[in-house]
Amino acid sequence: MWNIITPAGRLRGALEVDSQGRISAIKTLQGEAEGWILPGFIDLHIHGGGGKDLMEGKDALRTLTQAHARCGTTSLLATTVTASPESLTSVLSDVRKFMEEPRSTDTSRVLGVHLEGPFVNLDKLGAQPPESRAATREEIDHLLALADVRLITMATEFKENLELIPYLTERNVRVQQGHTLATYEQSLQAMYSGAKGFAHLYNAMSGIHHRNPGVLATALAHAEFAEIIPDFEHVHPGALLAARRAIPKLYAVTDACSAMGMPDGEYRLGTHAIYKYPCMSATRLKDGNLAASTLSMDQALRNFLKLGMTPEEASARLSLYPAEFLGVNDRGRIEVGAWADYVILDRDFNLREVFIEGIPVPSPRHSKEI
Repeated sequence: MWNIITPAGRLRGALEVDSQGRISAIKTLQGEAEGWILPGFIDLHIHGGGGKDLMEGKDALRTLTQAHARCGTTSLLATTVTASPESLTSVLSDVRKFMEEPRSTDTSRVLGVHLEGPFVNLDKLGAQPPESRAATREEIDHLLALADVRLITMATEFKENLELIPYLTERNVRVQQGHTLATYEQSLQAMYSGAKGFAHLYNAMSGIHHRNPGVLATALAHAEFAEIIPDFEHVHPGALLAARRAIPKLYAVTDACSAMGMPDGEYRLGTHAIYKYPCMSATRLKDGNLAASTLSMDQALRNFLKLGMTPEEASARLSLYPAEFLGVNDRGRIEVGAWADYVILDRDFNLREVFIEGIPVPSPRHSKEI
């Protein structure tokens, strides 16, 4: 028997799963719970893991989905970096092929593609390669035809990008603002046009000055949804708590790179070399600038709990809210009829088992105690 977190609240009981991999019943039981059952984690921003970077193509996606599945991520968006048209064409074609294959029992379910760029600001790249450009209808149509693009991060200070937001939203592509130097007014106009999300809040966006508010101010004042990286390196815990108070459905992403789950050393992020150093949960470029994270979603859960969130709130920010932002109604929640994507944790929130569509993931890695 387990403490089970559902959209209606916490209960003690057990799950029943049908032969199709969906939850058929949630049984309420009496007695002491062994631990927790939470919805499987949904990560909308993953570049790599297990030593592989998505932009390598071919088998990289299989390796990174295996690495994240072992940490409780039951579904994800394969996230590109800013790259040349030829490179994006190649990697999106590989993602489509992977999604068309019968799903392996040891990989996260890929829900589609997150294009982080190439339509971003060259002066706010962060760790993105310098391949940014303004969006065109021609390139957008080309990319959408290659794979199931579900989310695009773009800079909204450029007229070309701004004008394409309604076109994207009509095609059920979510748009979020990121790697941007937009003003508050430009950012707010983008929200009115349909860009409802914000990429890795605080990072790679114009900040706040009380007489010159930027994208961050737009998010804190108006957003319902925004990503945040809760590794306590990309964002200070105090800043995370401030965002939590302002944005109702703030949700976690890892922004994980190839170094996630790997020893210290040199790894790749697109065309960049990045470095994982001891006692750090984020990588660095050679010049020391912050790059992508090595965070896993089970560690993100424990970090949220350290900040004082209840298990119910932390779970929603790891599963329910990203599903809602993406418009996914049958994942990210434990309820009858939903896919049986869930994680089993002990009383101290250490990961014990991961199930994707009712099938256990072989050998999930055991996580550190809170």
